[in-house]
Amino acid sequence: MLHQPAATTSDGTSTLASSTPAPGRRMNASAVLWVTLAVFAQEAVWNFYDAQVPEQLRQYVTSAGVIGLIMGLDHSLGIFTQPSVGFLSDKLVRRKAGRWPIVLLGAVIATVPFVLIPWADSLPVLMVCVVGFALVANAFKGVTETLISDYVPTGSRSKAQGFIKAGVSLTIIVSSLISLLVVDRSLHLAFAIPPALMLVMLGFSWMFLGRRHQQAVLPEQPTEGHKDVPEFTSPWAVLKDAVRTPSSPTVLLMIGIFCFAGMWTALRSLNTPYGTEVLGLTRGEAGGLALPGAVAFLVCVLPLAYGSDRLGQLRAMRYGVGLFVIGLLVGFTVPTVPGTVVSTVLCAIGYASFAVNALVALWNLAPTQKVLGTYTALYTIASSAGMALGPAILGITVDLTSWRFMMLNAAAFAAVTFAVFTRLARRIPHRSQS
Repeated sequence: MLHQPAATTSDGTSTLASSTPAPGRRMNASAVLWVTLAVFAQEAVWNFYDAQVPEQLRQYVTSAGVIGLIMGLDHSLGIFTQPSVGFLSDKLVRRKAGRWPIVLLGAVIATVPFVLIPWADSLPVLMVCVVGFALVANAFKGVTETLISDYVPTGSRSKAQGFIKAGVSLTIIVSSLISLLVVDRSLHLAFAIPPALMLVMLGFSWMFLGRRHQQAVLPEQPTEGHKDVPEFTSPWAVLKDAVRTPSSPTVLLMIGIFCFAGMWTALRSLNTPYGTEVLGLTRGEAGGLALPGAVAFLVCVLPLAYGSDRLGQLRAMRYGVGLFVIGLLVGFTVPTVPGTVVSTVLCAIGYASFAVNALVALWNLAPTQKVLGTYTALYTIASSAGMALGPAILGITVDLTSWRFMMLNAAAFAAVTFAVFTRLARRIPHRSQS
């Protein structure tokens, strides 16, 4: 398992220094619960956004490539906003309210353009709403995900991520149920429900955890294997240190995150149109295709989180990508509703293995615990870049072939992702820890 921070050798390359959790520290179950609720709150909105905004765009745009590009452009905004916002949150974490003001204020502002999306009566107005929501929501998204590092010690973060990702899978279920039960009856009401849930749940999280932040936050922990760690004066100094050499494990891990996040987002963004075009489903029925995968994710994510401790994070992610490829090939071979359901389940399990390990693995490469918010921004840069390009690339291949070949095209790109994680696993060998 990657519970070793990155150290720098005399030749400037990164290695892994051994590190063990602080003795006597155990996972704070209450903190995990409330952080999970906070992440659930924002992901409920994002999942519904990914499921229904592409279909909203199809009222004005016919090209799958253009729709994919638009869905990807909103994610790219995080590349420019999150390093600064994450660095600011690192400066605030030891103060009375910690990172919470950024999360709460961002959620309130993002609600307004999201609710207005179904009211847009032209493409320019729709784009203003879409970009407005994505700009604000992307800015605080990584800060919410970093909250877990404030309350859970290093050795328990992978397990804590398992609980958080289990909560995230429930948002896919919520999004699917809204699509199935509300969208075909009232689109305006459907777009109002997720942000309302977000505000209520973030309010509860802050009430029970954020209000006592100073009492709950972990003390500063020294990072072993890092002598004379510099005090970073800007987010760009942190980013420069992280990617100082092309062979750095951080760079390789970011490439892997870029590839997998891109294909996963592409499938999520184009799944509803695929269901209507290939499977002959209604918009609401197609939006509900993600439901079986969400259930599979929920069932498997905790066992995968605990199993990764024994298997190793990188190895678990590599196997997850392999299962993801198999799932896509099943979907292409059997282009029916049952075949697509099986494909969705396999892909979701493969993605779960990645989801519970990727961010924690990146945190473990940070030179100091004081920059975890900025390292979350590194994750966002890699994943957002993939999210920006993935839907457009897959959409273009659909334009060149047809919707029928979408799963096969995605499998080809996912195979490249598998090769990246294979090289990464060899670059950073698994080291068991007691």
